[in-house]
Amino acid sequence: MEQSGDPRSPAGNVQGSALKGVVRLRGFGPLGHLAMVVIPFAGTAAISAILVLVWARVTRTPWREIGFVAPRSWPRAVAVGILFGAVFKFVMKALVMPLFGAAPVNRAYHYLADNAQAAAFMAVFVIVGGGFGEETLYRGFLFERFSKLFGSRAGVHAKAFALLLTTVWFAAVHYPDQGLAGVEQAAVTGLAFGMIFLMTGSLFIPMLAHAAFDLAAIAMIYWDFETRVAHLIFR
Repeated sequence: MEQSGDPRSPAGNVQGSALKGVVRLRGFGPLGHLAMVVIPFAGTAAISAILVLVWARVTRTPWREIGFVAPRSWPRAVAVGILFGAVFKFVMKALVMPLFGAAPVNRAYHYLADNAQAAAFMAVFVIVGGGFGEETLYRGFLFERFSKLFGSRAGVHAKAFALLLTTVWFAAVHYPDQGLAGVEQAAVTGLAFGMIFLMTGSLFIPMLAHAAFDLAAIAMIYWDFETRVAHLIFR
């Protein structure tokens, strides 16, 4: 009787082919490169993030390699993430974006002003799509992919290359709906969230900070005090 573990048996051939497929999907051959293209462009950031989790499961990638590592203290992580994200948004609006010459009002999302229903929908969207989706995709999946891709040839600089490329990619996708100002803001925030990820090895603080940053932005627009914050330092 043929044993299923025998590579010459039909069952063994199937298992061997499946294992090779997993290796190729996690590697950097045609199948691995295809995954790096398909997953980021699969739809919304939330959909891409779900595909990242599926990819990690199928390829048997340890969760910690894509940043799903529990913080040492959840209360501290939640407090730090939320506080940093909210304060960071105010600093960006009052100091950084004026230096870039950005308009005080975000015209792309100004329709949220005094629009409770739209603002509530957007709040859920940024938590799921921004906090969870974009962090899982850019700081999790793509950071892991680029780190591995450059690891053997760039040595200690692999993570720096990964940080740079994921930040540029993250910034670029903000151009269609927010223009140059959106790219500039995303470049700074992407770099900050990426640095937090590098320091902690966990996505959870960047996720919380990203969500808090976007929620603070929504609050500024909804209550229509963007201009006041933008002119706190520069008149």
